[in-house]
Amino acid sequence: MPEISVDVHIGRSVTEVYDFLSDARNLELWFSGVDSVTESAEPAGPGVVHVYRFPGRHRDQLLQCVAYVPGEHLVYRGDRMWNPLGAQTPMYSFTLSPRPRGTLLRLTVRCRLTGALTLLAPVVAMAWRRDLPRDVRRLGERLGAPHCHVISAPRRVRLPISVSTPTTATPTTVRPALAPPAPPRPQLRPEPRSEARPEAHPEARPEARPEPRPTSVPAAKERSPRPAA
Repeated sequence: MPEISVDVHIGRSVTEVYDFLSDARNLELWFSGVDSVTESAEPAGPGVVHVYRFPGRHRDQLLQCVAYVPGEHLVYRGDRMWNPLGAQTPMYSFTLSPRPRGTLLRLTVRCRLTGALTLLAPVVAMAWRRDLPRDVRRLGERLGAPHCHVISAPRRVRLPISVSTPTTATPTTVRPALAPPAPPRPQLRPEPRSEARPEAHPEARPEARPEPRPTSVPAAKERSPRPAA
C-alpha cells in the first residue's frame, strides 16, 4: 500500500483551514485526487457519504468521511474501484496543528492495491509524489493565504511488503583478522657430534706382548798389540 505525505505551512488559522477541508465539495477546487463532488444534505462529520468522481473514471464513486476530530484530524476514504488488473481504494488524511503564523497541514495519501496493480505500486506512488506539492500550493491560493510554502516534499515512499514466507538469514561467519607473519627464525647449525666407537670385547683384545729388551753390545776386546816382526 503506497503511502505518501507532504507538509505545508499555510498562513491561516486552524479553524479557517479545517472548515474549508471539512466541506468535501471544496476538494475538487484544489485536490488532484477528486474530479468532482456532488452536494450532500448531511453536515460534515463521521459517516457522511458524498458522491464523487475519481480522475480518469466515468462512473460515480462514494467518498465517505471515516474520521473527524474538529480542528485536528480529518480522513476521507474513496470507494473501491475495479479494473481488469485489480482494484484500488484511495484514502486521504488531513492533520492540522497550530503555528504562530498560521497552520501546519500534513496531507497523506494511501492507496490500497490488489491483484496485478500491486506491481504498479511504484508508478502510482510516483504520480502522487509529483502532484501533492502542487496540490497544497493550490490549496493556499484558494484560502488566500499570505504565506504558504511546502516544508517537506515527499521523497520516501512506502511500498507494499510481499507476504511471502520470510527466509531465515544465514549466519555470516566473521573471519578473524590475519596476524602479521612472524619473522623467520635464524637457523642454527648443529654442533658436530663425536662418534663414539664401540669398545671391543675384552676377550677380543689382542694380548699385550712384552716389548723386546735391547740387546747389549759386548764390549770390544782389547786388542793386544801385534809383535813387531
